[in-house]
Amino acid sequence: MQDDRKEVPAEPKPQETGAADDVTFSRRVPTGDSLPRDICDRCGFIHYVNPKIVVGSVVTHEGKFLLCRRSIEPRRGYWTLPAGFMEQGETTEEGARREAREEANADIVLRDVLAIYNIPRIAQVQIMYRASLRTPHFSPGEESLEVDLFGWDDIPWNELAFPSVYWALTQFRSVMDRDAIAPFTNPEGENGNLFPRPPSAG
Repeated sequence: MQDDRKEVPAEPKPQETGAADDVTFSRRVPTGDSLPRDICDRCGFIHYVNPKIVVGSVVTHEGKFLLCRRSIEPRRGYWTLPAGFMEQGETTEEGARREAREEANADIVLRDVLAIYNIPRIAQVQIMYRASLRTPHFSPGEESLEVDLFGWDDIPWNELAFPSVYWALTQFRSVMDRDAIAPFTNPEGENGNLFPRPPSAG
């Protein structure tokens, strides 16, 4: 059956509304709004700055966890999960798979959403999936110094790049034997400003 629904028209990008040397912005509160925004003095275009969406996954293989040691700032040299900013035109699932390919040259199978984290100090929303390696092949991508699989007690807890990496790993382990889960959120009272203490061994 043919889909005869109309497509939503694409909104013009700011750079398409006029020549660059004609565009100047002033910071003021738009009509009907309550926060100051950057508004084009020529056409009235409002440049909204919204939180960025990060997508990634806790990837496992035979009971071990895939971690990447970062080759870029921030936190160069520290270990993280394969994750990064979404690109325009992709779904969260596509973004999570792409990040695994880019950072670990890994082909992964997504299972379900593990968690949705809010990191207000850097204006991020992070969506993390449960995933597994499709094949046991991986290697460092351009943004990784090295990539490896770690048993739980071998994870370099004191060298994790971000608090949300710790959250995702520990929350994953608490539900790793469950077929279906409700997504986690930030641990109570946590907003990503402090590093958690490493978990007890075992």
